[in-house]
Amino acid sequence: MTDQDIQRSAQAVIRTEAAAVGAMERALNQDFIASARLLLACPATLLLTGVGKAGHIARKLSATFSSTGTPSHFLSPTDAVHGDLGCIRDGDIVMILSASGESDEIVRIINIVRKLGHQIIAMTASRSSSLGRHADLVLEMGKIEEACPLGLAPSASTTAMLALGDALALTVMKLRDFRAEDFAIYHPAGQLGRQLIHVGEAMTFRLGENLPVASDKLTVGEVLHQVSTIKRRSGAVILVDEAGRLSGIFTDGDLRRLLTSGPANALSRPVRDVMGRTPKHVRNDQLASEAMAIMQKHRIDELPVVDADRRPVGLIDVQDLVVLRMLDVEPNQ
Repeated sequence: MTDQDIQRSAQAVIRTEAAAVGAMERALNQDFIASARLLLACPATLLLTGVGKAGHIARKLSATFSSTGTPSHFLSPTDAVHGDLGCIRDGDIVMILSASGESDEIVRIINIVRKLGHQIIAMTASRSSSLGRHADLVLEMGKIEEACPLGLAPSASTTAMLALGDALALTVMKLRDFRAEDFAIYHPAGQLGRQLIHVGEAMTFRLGENLPVASDKLTVGEVLHQVSTIKRRSGAVILVDEAGRLSGIFTDGDLRRLLTSGPANALSRPVRDVMGRTPKHVRNDQLASEAMAIMQKHRIDELPVVDADRRPVGLIDVQDLVVLRMLDVEPNQ
């Protein structure tokens, strides 16, 4: 094969699979709508099963359902008929994936699940297959041309299964009003979850605990003395006015510049004369990723965290984001 032949072969696969995915719109009928509503109201767990490549798709879809608010498990069809069907509980719904709808393992599972009285959602090529005839709801995919040059290896059909299953899972997710905050709960260790953590969860300097905050009426020396008793050191002190609202920030960099270029009595100067005014800040209900973006854009290491009245409730430090692995490197000092 020439390089062009290889490219054309790959393009044909992509086009065949893309066409199969597009054809799944025909499955978005009343059974699809009923399936979404059934899963939304499911009082227990969704069990997904399938044989071979369809089983791999079922396993992936089970993970997608679980991470978007619908409790789900994958059930191996082979293990199921050797005792694992005992894991099915009252209220569980079984979703079975099989292009042919005729696999021996699938037919055996259908019989047992029906005897146990559980509802079945089928994803299969034809409603007239054994699976289609015995399911309560059928997501009928129709005949799909495989992308395999021999027309044998499951390829376009499994891609279509994945797309149709994702459509169902994410539709149910939307029906649940599943929000970014909910998603973060189910993904606390992943990068997506980290990006959805709020500033109030990420910050480690908090009001009433270890927050370096002082009045802007004090001198530089008085400010440094006041925050010296805080056990954990921060690179900045938040300054507030008479009403307790954020008025400025005094950083380690400000102190270095003052001591190296200022008069001998630098520590006696009013801090409001040397503080950074109108500092960048965030609210505690903003995303930590927003705080990260501000730090990177303005090349700063600390951000005051304020409430709706601009009263400081915390301080988020670059180290807080490093711990969350939201920054690969720290901003320059």
